[in-house]
Amino acid sequence: LSARTADLRTELAAVTAEQTEREASLAQTDALRQDFAGQRERRVSAMDEVRTRTERWEAQLQSLAAEQSRLETESEAARSRLQQKSEARLQTEARRTRSDREGQELNRTLLAMEGECARLEQKRETAALEEKQILDRLWEHYSLTHSAAQAVRMELPSAAKAGRRVTELKRAIAALGTPNLGAIEEYKRLNERYTFLTEQRDDVVKAKSELETVIAGLAEEMKRIFVREFEKINEAFRQTFADLFGGGTARLELEDTENVLDCGIEIRVQPPGKTLKVLSLLSGGEKAFVAIALYFAILKVRPTPFCILDEIEAALDEPNVGRFARYLRRLADKTQFLVITHRRGTMEEADVLYGVTMQEQGVSRMLAIHMDELTKELGIV
Repeated sequence: LSARTADLRTELAAVTAEQTEREASLAQTDALRQDFAGQRERRVSAMDEVRTRTERWEAQLQSLAAEQSRLETESEAARSRLQQKSEARLQTEARRTRSDREGQELNRTLLAMEGECARLEQKRETAALEEKQILDRLWEHYSLTHSAAQAVRMELPSAAKAGRRVTELKRAIAALGTPNLGAIEEYKRLNERYTFLTEQRDDVVKAKSELETVIAGLAEEMKRIFVREFEKINEAFRQTFADLFGGGTARLELEDTENVLDCGIEIRVQPPGKTLKVLSLLSGGEKAFVAIALYFAILKVRPTPFCILDEIEAALDEPNVGRFARYLRRLADKTQFLVITHRRGTMEEADVLYGVTMQEQGVSRMLAIHMDELTKELGIV
């Protein structure tokens, strides 16, 4: 009956799950009810059939449950009567059996304890004798106590290997020769030296770490200052280039913006009427004029009180020499220029001209012309 009840319950659960699934399916397809009217009728019919089967199974289940309850009541009453009759017999047999077993167990325990005591006593005496012999031999041969031997104890897999190990140790001890009585003092001295050097090393490592931190901070500050000044020079270079060339564009570019302190700098210029080029593709005169423009841009950003120029305009043509000299004149209010030149246009813009002549062999003479005094004397406006 229990098995049948379980089967019916399992089947009921399956039917219930099927019913739930069908009801969910019907709920989801409610919007399409008009298109699937025939299918809905079949499902309703199936649901009615399922309900009918469910009701029939529930009735059978209730009937089986009532029958099972009646049988369990009768079985319980029979078991109770049987238990009452068996208890008296079992109690008597249990008392007799327990008494016999306890007597036998006590006899066996007594015999076993007597034999074990004798065996343990003999084993203790033997072990004590062996221990004394081992300790005596250990002290006689190696001058070691039991605790000292425990500290240097090593596990060996077999007696043969143990014998070989003993022989090796004896040879090693013999090879040590006479003990060095000053080893302790030497160890103390070396240990103090080691401690001192270790502290010195730690100090050096600490100082290195601090220096690396300072260097990293300085590098970051240098990077910030370099980028700031580079932008200023780049802006001044664009303006100076346009003034000297009479137009065009120019700029400075960093080859690696992530590593500005170690990367190269590319100069890109576009003279008037030409395409954008790098410095290496220009002619010699154009390269010199671009370099002069960059030099003047640096002076504009960072003026210096005194500057010497040694024929930097030698590769320029006459129009560009005039532009160079005029721009040099614009910068002369902040910087004093000493220019070594052979070009007429540069000389025309100078305030004072100095020349060296040799009227006699081996005798040099310095000549100077002050242009302001000369113009006043000649009445030149």
